Amino acid sequence: MTQDRERPLAPIGIGIGIGLAVALRVALLPSQGLRADTDQFASWIHALATGLPLGEAYRLDLTFPPVMVYVFWALAHVVPAFATSPDAGDTVARMAIKVPASLADIGLAAGVVYLLRDRPRWAMVAALMIAFVPVTWYVSAWWGQFESIYVLLGLVAAILVLADRQLAAAIALGLALMTKPQALPFLVPFAAYAIGRYGWRRSILLGTVTALTVAATWLPFVADNGPARYLGNLDQYQNGIFAVLSIRAWNLWWIVQELFGGGNFLADTGNLIGPMTPRLLGYAMAGLAELAVFLIVLRQPTRDGLLLGLGASVLVAFSLLTTMHERYSYGAVVFLLPVALAATRRNQAAWLALAFAVTANLVAAIPPSGPPGSVIPLGGPVGIAGSGVLLGLTALTLLGLSRRGRAGGEGGPGRQPGTSEGSAAATS
Repeated sequence: MTQDRERPLAPIGIGIGIGLAVALRVALLPSQGLRADTDQFASWIHALATGLPLGEAYRLDLTFPPVMVYVFWALAHVVPAFATSPDAGDTVARMAIKVPASLADIGLAAGVVYLLRDRPRWAMVAALMIAFVPVTWYVSAWWGQFESIYVLLGLVAAILVLADRQLAAAIALGLALMTKPQALPFLVPFAAYAIGRYGWRRSILLGTVTALTVAATWLPFVADNGPARYLGNLDQYQNGIFAVLSIRAWNLWWIVQELFGGGNFLADTGNLIGPMTPRLLGYAMAGLAELAVFLIVLRQPTRDGLLLGLGASVLVAFSLLTTMHERYSYGAVVFLLPVALAATRRNQAAWLALAFAVTANLVAAIPPSGPPGSVIPLGGPVGIAGSGVLLGLTALTLLGLSRRGRAGGEGGPGRQPGTSEGSAAATS
């Protein structure tokens, strides 16, 4: 009877909550946000609006794969302000830059509602959490970044594969990968899930579909050598101004940077032992942890196994790789929520701790006003403590995934992937 009473109330609560979330984002769209980045985005869109052909877009210093280039091209031809505004000084242009990611925020809320559709009360709570947690609106509607777009495509891929829409899921995954490189960790749990559930032959087919999707997004740019230009642009960032241990991400390397750099950025390309550099050591550690994620999800290819694997894979990359930005933990907050809410209070508390720590890292790195650290200290004891919390939550997520794999591994592919089996099991 309780669940029956929840059902008519949940859609009303979700509708009101989403309406308020949209109002919050509309109010933030005109704000200055991170003008250095939005000015750069506006300059790219301005070039596309004033005659640069789409196929020659990578003659600009673009650091995004093709999906975001299509978004910029669409804005260039839909919003007249970009034809005259070479930066984000124009309010309409600034608002337009933030709209795609703000809409993706609402899509994320809808996605977690769908995953929790058999639990109306938790679906409503999840929608409100995603819509109002600062991790989402702070990055999209205020800051003007695009994390929510590739995370949404990853969430859509998860929803589709859990519904056994395999080919559509493979296409959505390919689009996520071509939105931002930070979607690469998604490959690990998706590959493990596909192999564990469908076998190698089917998985190879699905991998081929994903690869073809990736290739198709590049077609307009091949004639102008777009892929090579993109890699060159990326290399200038990865091996140039961003070649440091941590770009304000509270992770393992931030602790190292604080302890040995005195709060200054340290290069991640210097030798540690022989040819071993911090960057290579980060790759090695993250690779081993990602292998563990792969093996556990392979053993337990279920709904919660996939979502936990996605969250764990994102946190592993964020925690152990060098050159991480503070916002690259974003996906974990989304993927872990449907599992945590349907589990124990300890797991719910762990998710709240994750959301709080990620939010604090974002605000410390890029405060609403003033330099980094002006609202929440970025470095010192606070930064080290924040890094310790996020490292601990990464370890707890891996442990929870491992426990779930040991508890249900013998069930294998025979379990129903679209249901929240064993929802009371530990996720942390």
